[in-house]
Order: sequence, then structure tokens, then C-alpha cells
Amino acid sequence: MNIIHRKGWEIPERQATPEHLFMDRGVDRRNLLKAGFAIGAGSMLPGAAFAQTADPSAGLYPAKRNETYVLDRALTPEDVTGRYNNFYEYGPAKNIYQAAQRLETRPWVIKIDGLVEKPFEIGIDDLLKQVQLEERLYRLRCVEAWSMTIPWTGFPMKRLVELAKPQSGVQYVRLETFMDPKMAPGQRQSWYPWPYVEGVTMAEAMNDLSFMVTGAYGKPLAKQHGAPIRLHSPWKYGFKGAKSIRKITFTNERPKSYWEALQASEYGFWANVNPAVPHARWSQATEEVLGVGNRVPTLIWNGYGEYVADMYKGLEKERLFT
Repeated sequence: MNIIHRKGWEIPERQATPEHLFMDRGVDRRNLLKAGFAIGAGSMLPGAAFAQTADPSAGLYPAKRNETYVLDRALTPEDVTGRYNNFYEYGPAKNIYQAAQRLETRPWVIKIDGLVEKPFEIGIDDLLKQVQLEERLYRLRCVEAWSMTIPWTGFPMKRLVELAKPQSGVQYVRLETFMDPKMAPGQRQSWYPWPYVEGVTMAEAMNDLSFMVTGAYGKPLAKQHGAPIRLHSPWKYGFKGAKSIRKITFTNERPKSYWEALQASEYGFWANVNPAVPHARWSQATEEVLGVGNRVPTLIWNGYGEYVADMYKGLEKERLFT
């Protein structure tokens, strides 16, 4: 007899909410209007809020789903994830999806440098020709104590590491986003440490869960999500997921992240999800599931402990959580 033992955070795929149902439900548009999301009569046409310019990679989507990664809850409706975003390059409010449409994603060149065999630059579309895209259903837990579940499309970060050919013994990967104050008005605010920088260890970069995201919901990545390429590490708080990446550096110096540089007493390097360790100003014990509205207990490592906990053995003195 073949007995299947599911993990605590898994549900069978058949229990996931069908796409046509959650897309039909959408969101409570009256509440969105009250919250200031109304953007003019013309933009209230279906899909107008997320209109994207032609993307040369569009033919690569939707990608085949990797069934290894399943959810413990239904997918968050695209309307919700598309209208509730952190992208400080375009302002501190959550409803920056309109402003983010100013992001120009072509041409988009990524620089690979640091301790690698040979530094190089590669256009996003040339990079996509060298990787195999797949879809993964991942949770996203924000340090602000809300969460989403999203069908991301992309490729494992370890594939990017392999293309970069880092030197032996390299310890960290530093990720840097674009810097263009003309295109991104938030970058004109001099009190923020621009450009946005994040970093992971090589072990984290090579972990099976680490994912370079280029799409979502079966399409190229929307601009407000960090097009054309961002990082998602689902066991970490969302701010670790650098958006719109322009530069990737392999280094032996631990990167100082954007939020760590801004407020080191509240945000550290590791940012692993732990309900028992509160933020300096609020609890992390529960989270609000956006699109549903209920609060649920937060899971340590965001429910992905079996994949990642071993990486942190022997680092008990480190500030692993924030």
C-alpha cells in the first residue's frame, strides 16, 4: 500500500480554489474605492489597471507547474496582489501599482560581477533563453504581518549561480536594484539609502526554494511586483525579495541591506520568519491573509522548515529573525 504523508502546510491540489472562481470573485471593489483605489472612469474597465506594454517574453507563459510546491491555502486573487504592494522606488503607500507603470523593463541588462570566473552583462531576454521556466505556488509573508499566496513563474536561483560561475569559497550574493530617479520618483527621497540592496548567503542562494521570479499568474511579471526579475525566498520576510534587479555581485563581505542600513535596530540580515520573535513595534505571532481577511497563526520558517532549517544549525548566536 502506498501511503502518502502530507506535511502540515500541504493541501491536495484538488482543494485549491479554481482560478476561474477566485478571478470571478475578485475583490470587494466598493472597499477598494473607499480606500482610494479609484483611478478614473476609463481605468475601471476590466484589466485596465494592470495593462502592460508588450513584453517580448510573453510567449514563454504560462510555464509548466512544478508540483513539488503546494499551498496550505487558496491562491490570493490577482486583483488583490496587484493592488497591494511595497515598492518604495515609487512611494511608501501600498497603492503604488499605477505609479509603478513608469518602470521601463526593456532594454534590461543585468550585470554579474565580483568573485566570479569572468564578470559579464546579460539582457533579460537572453537570460530567459538559458533557463527553463516553471511555475511554483509559494507563500509570501511580509514583516508587516500580512501574507499572500502567489503562483510565481521563474527559475531556481541556483541556476543563476551556475551561469555566473563564482569562485570557490564565495560566501554571499549581493542583489542590487535599478537606480533611476527620473523613472522612479521615490528614489529622489535622499533619506532612503538608494539603490535597494539585499543579500543572501551562497547556501541560501543554492537552496531549492530560492526562486528568481520573472512572472506570475501565468504572465510576465507585473511592474508593481518588480519586473522583469526579482527574488523570492518564501521562508524569509518579503523585504528580502529584491525587485527589478540590475546587478548581482558575488562577494565574501556580508551585504548590508537597504532596511538594515535604514534601521538596523528593527531589520537584520537574515529575516527568517519566526512567530516567536516580534518586530520591535508589533507581534509576528499571527498574520492577516489578504483576500480573505482572517488572521491565522504564523508558522516558523513560514512553513518551509524541512527545506531550510538545517542551513542555520550552529548559528544560534546570530540574529536569524527580525
